[in-house]
Amino acid sequence: MRRVTPAAASAWPLHGTAASRRIEQQAQQALPAHTLMQRAGAAVAQLALALAPHARRIWVACGPGNNGGDGLEAAMHLRRAGRPVQVSLLGDPARLPADARASLQRAQEAGVPVGPDPLPPADARPGDLAIDALLGLGSSRAPEGVLAQAVAGLRQWPGTVLCVDLPTGLAADTGQLPGGTERAVHGHHTLSLLTLKPGLFTASGRDCAGQVWFDDLDVHDDAAPDAWLCAREDAPPARRHAQHKGSFGDVLVLGGATGMTGAALLAGRAAIAAGAGRVFVSPLGEAPLALDPQAPELMLRDADHAAALDWSTLTVTCGCGGGTAVRAVLPKALGSAGRLVLDADALNAIAADPMLQSLLEARGRRGAPTVLTPHPLEAARLLALDGAQAVQRDRLGAARALSERYRCVVVLKGSGSVIAAAGEAPWINLSGNAALATAGTGDVLAGWLAGLWSQGLEALPAARLAVHTHGAAADAWVAAHARPGPLTASRLIGLLAGDAP
Repeated sequence: MRRVTPAAASAWPLHGTAASRRIEQQAQQALPAHTLMQRAGAAVAQLALALAPHARRIWVACGPGNNGGDGLEAAMHLRRAGRPVQVSLLGDPARLPADARASLQRAQEAGVPVGPDPLPPADARPGDLAIDALLGLGSSRAPEGVLAQAVAGLRQWPGTVLCVDLPTGLAADTGQLPGGTERAVHGHHTLSLLTLKPGLFTASGRDCAGQVWFDDLDVHDDAAPDAWLCAREDAPPARRHAQHKGSFGDVLVLGGATGMTGAALLAGRAAIAAGAGRVFVSPLGEAPLALDPQAPELMLRDADHAAALDWSTLTVTCGCGGGTAVRAVLPKALGSAGRLVLDADALNAIAADPMLQSLLEARGRRGAPTVLTPHPLEAARLLALDGAQAVQRDRLGAARALSERYRCVVVLKGSGSVIAAAGEAPWINLSGNAALATAGTGDVLAGWLAGLWSQGLEALPAARLAVHTHGAAADAWVAAHARPGPLTASRLIGLLAGDAP
């Protein structure tokens, strides 16, 4: 059993419902009957004992399928360990799957009290433990009836909640909540069994799953993953003594229209912090050139002087606070930039203009590297979908669709940011938190990515590194403060540059 954290040294493979079922079926065919459930129950009990060693009450809410069977098996182990466990079995015992029926018998023989009441013990206290074994991989519907009552009891539980495989009410593939947040368990811990599921790490998954743990039940399968969970990414190679500023690339930031100049300056400062050799900022429209006293290293260029640069040698970041003025520079950026990061208003302009869409498609066909960094609403506009929620319903699918259409790398921002490249399994980033939900942090990400990319990394590794370290800085901020407030974009740049949180 392993704890899943953003600091993992290697990437985690993620398998959706269909792949997990195939792996499960193959394992069941290769192993004696009931073996997987016995292993699952033992793993759940082991983690339960570690999480709540002094619990006065352990309540196991078991559903009518094999997830409930895992809970029954765990209850048997907990009873044998001398723990005060009781089970609510919310289904007809006679209609349980064969393995779950066997685990019910084992639990009853061990002396576990098993009853049909969906409500938790009335005398539960903060140190007690509840185990959610209601609905697992086999369910894509919202819990109803007695299952919904048990979900309500789990949501009000005063102690620790441990979810078996998946929190009840969470979709394994997408992280969506079919019945809404009121019909989903919000656990403190989730033990994912046999495979790690993508939905645990994106959309609502992180809020519902809490700390994720993984046990492969001693089943080792080399099936191609549906997605990957990002590991701790390696920084660019160490700088050699004889290298100079020309060795680390030049970044041009196009953005900061009137009233939004700060967005471009934030992106430029982030590119400097990332290690770019030189960073140019060209405000758009009528925005005046103004020295940034916090970053005098930035080289400001008006439109004419920016146009005179050799864009084919640059990493161009376009869109940060660009407003409608960004439309004028996009044809040159799409046609000439050596490496191109498109963010915010640049994405909105492309979504509204078929000609710009054609230029972006042509850029992909000729293999010119591009990274798009949309939030869900911007992604919805690019995909001609009806609002951000249409993207949120399948974040992995939306990121893949954008990357395939434009033959580029896509960073779909949000909880569990998705990084997708055409023809490859997407990646989900685990670092980051809601402290990043402040104005300007997206501009910082765009500039930070450009600064890393300019140093010679390929587009996909640069995007993964940028997203992971951007989130890790916010995690460090939260860890260092007892009551952390929002993380300002300027402070975020300092953290990325190595300042103490």
